[in-house]
Amino acid sequence: MDHLLAAVDLGSNSFRLSIGRVVINNGQAQIYAIDRLNESVRLAAGMGADKRISPDAIERAITILKRFNERLQGFHPNRVRAVATNTFRVACNLSEVLPKAEAALGFPIEVISGHEEARLIFSGISNELPPSEHRRLMIDIGGGSTEVIIGKGLKPQLLSSLYMGCVSFTDKFFDDGRITEERMNKAILAARRELEGIARQYKKTGWQEAYGSSGTAKGLIAILEENNYSAKGITLQGMEALKKRLIHDGKVDMDKLAGVKPHRAPVLAAGLAIMMAAFQELKIKNMLAGEGALRVGVLYDMLGRDSEQDQRLLTVQQLSKRYHVDARQAQRVERTTEVLFKQLGPHDPNDPDQIERLLEWAAELHEIGLSIAHTDYHKHTAYILEYADMPGFSKDEQTLLSFLTLGHQGRLSKLKRFEAPTSWWCAMLCLRLAVILMRRREDLDELPVRLVRKNNELMINAPKKWLERHPLTEYSLQTEQAEWEKMPLDVILNVHD
Repeated sequence: MDHLLAAVDLGSNSFRLSIGRVVINNGQAQIYAIDRLNESVRLAAGMGADKRISPDAIERAITILKRFNERLQGFHPNRVRAVATNTFRVACNLSEVLPKAEAALGFPIEVISGHEEARLIFSGISNELPPSEHRRLMIDIGGGSTEVIIGKGLKPQLLSSLYMGCVSFTDKFFDDGRITEERMNKAILAARRELEGIARQYKKTGWQEAYGSSGTAKGLIAILEENNYSAKGITLQGMEALKKRLIHDGKVDMDKLAGVKPHRAPVLAAGLAIMMAAFQELKIKNMLAGEGALRVGVLYDMLGRDSEQDQRLLTVQQLSKRYHVDARQAQRVERTTEVLFKQLGPHDPNDPDQIERLLEWAAELHEIGLSIAHTDYHKHTAYILEYADMPGFSKDEQTLLSFLTLGHQGRLSKLKRFEAPTSWWCAMLCLRLAVILMRRREDLDELPVRLVRKNNELMINAPKKWLERHPLTEYSLQTEQAEWEKMPLDVILNVHD
C-alpha cells in the first residue's frame, strides 16, 4: 500500500508544498517526505484596514502556485489537499482571489478556521516527534495568525488561534524596516495583550516540553545559536540579547548577524516581538524546534480519511452525543438519503464520494438544533454547523452541511443566498425526501419511492396504492413538487399504478 500524498499550505507569509510517501509497516502507516517546496509570498503584506489582498501579492501568489502545479501534475485530486489560512480567512476580496488561486494550482483550496489550523499543526508536529507521556506546548507564528496549542500524545487539549503574525506586525510596527526600542516595545506589548486572554488557562494546564514550528521559531533558533545568544533552542535571555542587537543596528544587518535567511529578514523583528511576548506571558523557559507543522498535519489527516481514523467522523459522533441526537432516527434518515442519492448516479467526477459523505453526515446531524428549540430547529442546526469549531472540516464543508440542514425542511426560498452547484440541490432533495418518508420515526420494510434523473429534471416515482394508504405523505410529496417550481431543479411527482 505505498502511495503518494501532497499537502499545500497557503500561509500568510509562505506557501509550502510537501509530498509524502505512505508506507505501511506492521500495520502502522508512516509518511516519509520525498519532496518539499517553500516559497516566500508575503500574502498579507500591504493588507490594510480594508482587508484586501494587494494586486502585487496576488500576482506573487499566482506565480508560485503555477510552479506547484507543475510538480503536482499526475496527482489524483483525492491525493492532494490544499489549505489556506489567516489571510484567506479575513480577506474581503476572497471571491476574487480564490478562483484565480485554484486555477493556478489546479486543485481546490480549502479555507480552514483558526482552530482547525491549530489542530493540524499539533498533529503535524506530534507525528514528527518521538512518543512521550509529557504534555507539550506548541507555538506556530505565521504571517497573519499565531497558533498556540497544548496536547498530549496525538490529542490536543487546548487550541487557540490569535490574530497576530510576523507579516501583519511588520506592516504595523516596522513598515519601513527601521527597528527602534520604542517600536519593539510597542510590538511586544500588543502581542502580550493578545496572549492575555489565554495565558491563565494555559499556565494552569501546564506542559513539560515546548516546541516552535514556524519559520519564525526555526529562524530564531538558528540566529540565537549561531551568534552564541543561546546554547540550545530559544530562551528569553537569548532573545533579549538579539533585541538589543537589532535596536543597536537599527535594522536587520545581514552582513553582521549570522544565521539570517534573506526571506526571513524583513519579518524578523516582528516575529521576535511575538515570541518574546509568548515567553513573557506564558512563562516559557526554553523552546526547541518542532518539525512538520501544518503541512505534515494535513498529510496525516488525509491518511486518516482513507481509514477509520477520519477526524471528521469523530467530530460528527461528538456533535451527535453533545446535542442528544435521536440516533435511531438519524440512522433512518441517513440510510434513506444514501439510497435516494445513489439512485441519481455520480455527481462530482473529481471526488464522487465527497458530497455523498457530507450528505450522510448532514442527515446524521440534521436534528441537533432540537436541543435548542423545536421551532425553526433547522435554522439552529444550520447555524451550529456553519460556525462551530468542527475538527477535520474545512469552511467549505461546513458551508455545505449548513446549506443541507437549513433546507431539509420548510421553504426553499431561504436558500437563494447560496450559489450552489446542481449536485448540492440534488443532495438537498434527497435529504428532504428522507425526512418526509421517515416522519413517523419508524422503519420501512421497503422504500416506496424511487428517484430518476434526466439532466436537471428529477422525477419522484411513487406507487398510487401506497400513496392512497399514506395521505399525509402524498400531500407532503405534492407540496414538495410545488416548492421546487422556482428552484434550479425541475422536480416532478410521478404517481404510477
